[in-house]
Amino acid sequence: MGRLDAIFKADGAESANRYSISEWWLEPRTRGPGAHRHDEDDVFYVLEGTMSFLLADRWIDADRGTLVLVPGGTVHDFENRSDVRAGVLNVSVPGGFEPEMPAIAQWFRERPANESEI
Repeated sequence: MGRLDAIFKADGAESANRYSISEWWLEPRTRGPGAHRHDEDDVFYVLEGTMSFLLADRWIDADRGTLVLVPGGTVHDFENRSDVRAGVLNVSVPGGFEPEMPAIAQWFRERPANESEI
């Protein structure tokens, strides 16, 4: 999806839509999906680098090894403000949002480069 990659590890039929597990990798100085909220709970674990997370009304910087919990209904976002690639493992409960990924990927591909870079 341009400067952002999503790799689904377990979803849909594999998890009976009870959860979804994915990796999200952002190139240096890359914005994420934008502030949003959904009913699912999200758990993010920083695999590499430093990822910045919006939680409600504040941003936090999370280094490798940090666990970030986002209860369903909470406004959130993530982005890589650093000069090195960063990645997170995401567990979303319940799962089932994966059918929306083609439209989400298309939105990222069509977003102008200057809107995806920090």
